[in-house]
Amino acid sequence: MAAAACAGEQAVEKQLKTWGFKRNVDVLVLYLAGQGIRSIPSLSRFRRLRYLWISNNKIQDLTFLKKNYCLTELYLNNNELTDVSGALNHLHVLQILFLHNNHLGKLGGTVKELKGMISLQTLNLFHNPLAQERDYRLYVIYFLPSVQLLDRKAVTQRERESALHLHNHKRSAVVHSIAFGRRVNKPLGTIVRSRRHTQPAKRLVKPSGSGFGNGTNKEPFENPEDAILLRAMTRSLMEFSCLDWNKVATCQERRLENKAKEPHEKLTVKFR
Repeated sequence: MAAAACAGEQAVEKQLKTWGFKRNVDVLVLYLAGQGIRSIPSLSRFRRLRYLWISNNKIQDLTFLKKNYCLTELYLNNNELTDVSGALNHLHVLQILFLHNNHLGKLGGTVKELKGMISLQTLNLFHNPLAQERDYRLYVIYFLPSVQLLDRKAVTQRERESALHLHNHKRSAVVHSIAFGRRVNKPLGTIVRSRRHTQPAKRLVKPSGSGFGNGTNKEPFENPEDAILLRAMTRSLMEFSCLDWNKVATCQERRLENKAKEPHEKLTVKFR
């Protein structure tokens, strides 16, 4: 165990020397991949560390990452990890995470650990036992909505809709029931259809003696939607009227009675 820790420490020091880092605060990148390391000492002194490669090693424990809050890219693929619980949930700004080719077997626990990564866009989990679970991809897509590229394949809108339907059927039904900006109150699991599109076209006939506006019957149809449809299909009637004002006596002329009274003619034009 001491030898493994010593090997990890030597690998870190070698990188610091290679890059010429003299202060821990200047360390933004560490490349420790492919060195057969089993254990790595705490990297908490590198508080500004952003890019870390530890792929192709024999790492089984990630406790050395507990203080590295600024990591944006983390490459842990091709190791011997069996569980990541409690090791990654503090990495809120992480954008790229490679965990493929490990021994991760708990899909729920792994995804729960990654939920706090609101900036995570690229995630690899393939070649782990958890990737064999039923509906694995839709599960990850639903619970990690920020991920855009999962297992080297872009997440599509159709997959997001399928994931929502599978893991939150109630919300999916509400989303699909929205029409024209309002919610249609139908029992969950039923298909909402418009009467106008599902039924054959028919001619709407108003009952006699029940015209609009005459006060006899303000709702001539049993179904108000039929009245609305008929109103929309009826062409509006516009009426314009005008007078020949040259033949209309002014107030002064009426007082002086100098102009003979003539019947007023009104011209009315109707448009449909």
